[in-house]
Amino acid sequence: LETTMNLIKNILGRIFAVWAMLLFVITMLLILLPTWAMGLLKEPKRTHWFIQLSRIWIGTWLPLAGIRLKIKGREKFKKGENYVVVCNHNSFMDVPVMSPGMPGPKGNKTIAKIEMARIPLFGLIYKRGSVLVDRKSEESRLKSYTYMKRVLEMGLHMCIYPEGTRNKTDLPLKEFKDGAFRLAIETKKAIIPAVLFNTRKVLPVNKTFFFWPSKIEMHFLAPVETAHLSIADTKQLRQQVFDLMWKYIEENKV
Repeated sequence: LETTMNLIKNILGRIFAVWAMLLFVITMLLILLPTWAMGLLKEPKRTHWFIQLSRIWIGTWLPLAGIRLKIKGREKFKKGENYVVVCNHNSFMDVPVMSPGMPGPKGNKTIAKIEMARIPLFGLIYKRGSVLVDRKSEESRLKSYTYMKRVLEMGLHMCIYPEGTRNKTDLPLKEFKDGAFRLAIETKKAIIPAVLFNTRKVLPVNKTFFFWPSKIEMHFLAPVETAHLSIADTKQLRQQVFDLMWKYIEENKV
């Protein structure tokens, strides 16, 4: 019986994947022209309007694809403040949910790998909301770090996945890298930890071309202040935020 149920789920998952992909492409094409036109605007207006458009796009696509999104903790974002937001990374669903779902009228940018920006058509949209980085290039990493500082100076939130890559383990989190925490200390911006639940159920890391409609939750935790810290405190801050997020995931599984 269990084998039969797994077979049925695998077949349905592929059918849902076709449906979700078709919806994604169709809705993406509808916003392609205005996204291109936004390139005529200067920052931060370009990102502001792109995020507004993305909220409409993803807010339409998610329910049509069978995804229910619940956001908790919006009040953690103080009016007029911008933050370094650090989020766990379990699935390719994380970025399209996280970026449009983040509160704030000005918008945000997400650190993202440059390879995805080379995909025809989608790459244009991907670039609009991202700070691109080629992890194999030291020069690219330095440029992206400098640009992230500029993003914060413009009043935008900067979203970073401190695990670096998707967490394919059974543990709540992978080890964090220092970049996000050094950035927060250098810019004196508070960190808001964010936790995504169930994105791995939608796009499992161990299955190819599989999509399962589920309820996704995004929880924002209380800000962690950095104004009193120095670069020497980077590792301590990293561990503090890691422990906060690990504990929250363990205690709030949904």
